[in-house]
Amino acid sequence: MKTILVDPYPRKMELIFTPQKIQVLKKNYNLINVPKKNQALFYEKNIHKANYRIGQPNLPTSLLKKASRLRAIFNVESNFMDNMDYDYCFKNNIYVLSTAPVFAQTVAEIAVGFTLSLKRDIHQSHLDFIQKKEKYGLEGNTNSSLLKNNKIGFIGFGDLGKSLKPLLEPFTSQFYIYDPWLPEKLIKDSGCTSSSLRQVFKDCDVVYVLATITSNNQSMIDKKLLNLMKKNACLLILSRASVVNFQDLIQILRKGKIKVATDVFPEEPVKKNDPLRKEKNILFSAHRAGALNSVFFEMGEIVYEDLQLMSKNLPPRLCRRAELETVKSLRSKPVNVN
Repeated sequence: MKTILVDPYPRKMELIFTPQKIQVLKKNYNLINVPKKNQALFYEKNIHKANYRIGQPNLPTSLLKKASRLRAIFNVESNFMDNMDYDYCFKNNIYVLSTAPVFAQTVAEIAVGFTLSLKRDIHQSHLDFIQKKEKYGLEGNTNSSLLKNNKIGFIGFGDLGKSLKPLLEPFTSQFYIYDPWLPEKLIKDSGCTSSSLRQVFKDCDVVYVLATITSNNQSMIDKKLLNLMKKNACLLILSRASVVNFQDLIQILRKGKIKVATDVFPEEPVKKNDPLRKEKNILFSAHRAGALNSVFFEMGEIVYEDLQLMSKNLPPRLCRRAELETVKSLRSKPVNVN
């Protein structure tokens, strides 16, 4: 029977697997739960038993060398961490896998909601009504506009962008992508136009920040780019906050030129006295875009299905594989909430 070391922090097995699936796992695999205390000592004594590991806490090379049976590491946080020797894993045929694809559809759907709220001031109209300051009819739409025929810009075009584009196609056919990791042909075949970062911000009516954080793009979106945006253009930050210089963003917000929605923040949870909370022209979401129970259970499903494939000496197909050429440049911080 194959052995799985279970260390899914910040997730819990009950969050990502249904009770029925947990029973199936227990029947088919030897599950060893990693304790919260004395983890270093635990791994020293038990890593050699592992065929698989659910979770990606720190795993130094010294431990990987002892993990002679290890076949795969399942990152259920969603972003590959800069906390292990990927070179060793690749050289020793250890798959490093992420369950990030399960979040694409749920984040894409809420992104459309954010977009419509920004374009039509839905959230502000609701707040005005509660505060007994509502404006009726045309007077309540002085800052509103249609999404129809807008130019849409994607900063990054991975799983999320590929899920979001079809949801926006009923509104427009004009899509522009900045993604230095993708060939122009792939972008063209997706029905989009390859564009420079500057042109996306200058020309597009709605810009979605979907890029993962790397060693090359931290605070990439700064006041120089933000100042290029059209009057009443919309910026939606949906991937990682570190791609955006939030201090510059606050300065631009105070000019009242653009509208912003963000699901992510430089520090989470956001402090009660954070000045960002007082800014206007911004729609806040507390990093909840992907957090649905059904999505977490889907995470468990793709982990289980890939375990089944590997048990048959077949490669995993559903989780995303780390790529040698790009994974070492990723700089995502681990999340600490579900």
